[in-house]
Amino acid sequence: MSDRYTRTALVTGGAGFIGSHLCERLLEEGARVLCVDNFSTGRRENVRHLLDDPGFTLTEADLVEPLDLPERLDVVFHLASAASPADYLRLPVETLEAGSLGTRHALALAERSGARLVLASTSEVYGDPLEYPQRESYWGNVNPVGPRSVYDESKRYAESLTMAHRRARGADVGIARIFNCYGPRLRKDDGRVIPTFINQALAGEPLTVAGSGHQTRSVCYVDDTVRGLLALADSDCVGPVNIGSDEELTVLGLAEYVRNFTGSRSEIDFVARPADDPVHRRPDLSLATSLLGWRPEIRLKEGIRRTVEHFVEERARHGDGAPAAPATAVGAEGERP
Repeated sequence: MSDRYTRTALVTGGAGFIGSHLCERLLEEGARVLCVDNFSTGRRENVRHLLDDPGFTLTEADLVEPLDLPERLDVVFHLASAASPADYLRLPVETLEAGSLGTRHALALAERSGARLVLASTSEVYGDPLEYPQRESYWGNVNPVGPRSVYDESKRYAESLTMAHRRARGADVGIARIFNCYGPRLRKDDGRVIPTFINQALAGEPLTVAGSGHQTRSVCYVDDTVRGLLALADSDCVGPVNIGSDEELTVLGLAEYVRNFTGSRSEIDFVARPADDPVHRRPDLSLATSLLGWRPEIRLKEGIRRTVEHFVEERARHGDGAPAAPATAVGAEGERP
């Protein structure tokens, strides 16, 4: 590795939502970044602004096949997977293979170089949790044959495989359980609540709230999530460790907040609730705080402002019409739900 770079990092799924922000932050910190993505859910435009950086390399590849990289790696961030219900329900087999074969091949790359592997797992391993808030010691309540199981079980298996490599082969690993994350570069058709609500509000369409909307989510801005992943990479913590916000919101409250922030006059449209949709989702952050010195810093108002601005720009760029209101219209004074 050239003395110019502090370390060499591989980011699988690096053209995805979180992955692209992670690549950007690593470059800012002086790392050489190898980004691998098969573009099943990631987008080239997420990393286009990085292509001219001599420290950045983009490779199109599917990690379900073995990947040969000549570079010696210092850290591997394994993020390659569909992550939203819309995507993993569209790509069920591919999602399971990303968690199984993809994780196996990411571990092989890390072990070849003696690199640390950071696995991006998920709060979905808790399923529809019976423990509240969710601690890392909780084993979860997952339906192994339900439609969401393709994602839930792929990540549970990925965690198990990662720990097996640690116990049997001495692999240097860290497992992050990421809770709902939002921010710029989410696709408008991603299917998760925040991009859905923002784009519906900007278009003046009804905001579609599943069920009664009283189910809760804890949403974390992407910059904070990336800080958490980097903190885990720079530690000797194995985990799993929750990375997310413990600021809990109802889905209905979140829809109303987005509507008020954008100044939209959209109505709320209640739709059928998906199978196995969790009732409560809130992390216990005690381990992240004590072991990593990490807590989220970006409050909802600021995170929503940045995200709305992104989608306003996206709509203008793609000619989707004028937004319902400027991105800063109501949100500057709005209160959180």
